[in-house]
Amino acid sequence: MAPDPHLTALMREALESRPGITEKRMFGGICFMLNGNMFAGVNKERFMFRVGKQLESEALSKPGAQPMDFTGRKMGGLIWVDADAAIDAGLKPWLDFTAQFVGGLPPK
Repeated sequence: MAPDPHLTALMREALESRPGITEKRMFGGICFMLNGNMFAGVNKERFMFRVGKQLESEALSKPGAQPMDFTGRKMGGLIWVDADAAIDAGLKPWLDFTAQFVGGLPPK
């Protein structure tokens, strides 16, 4: 499944001023890495954020968020957020929330 070009452009724009970001094709979409660590992503109709297991409950309480279920198995610490909900809330708050976890990981 190819990533949505509009959502990809929105994510790139939201990340353009954040240092240490690179892109990598993963999960049938595009993942954005922060200092080599998976940070966020885009697929056909939603965004993915790596929030870590400790922040997962808080993230899932936000509108449009749901656990990331890939190949029928829940992936702890990773969440999907419906594109409309993420855009309505703004990508920057989601990226800042995600940076609480990924920003503390050692660079790869």
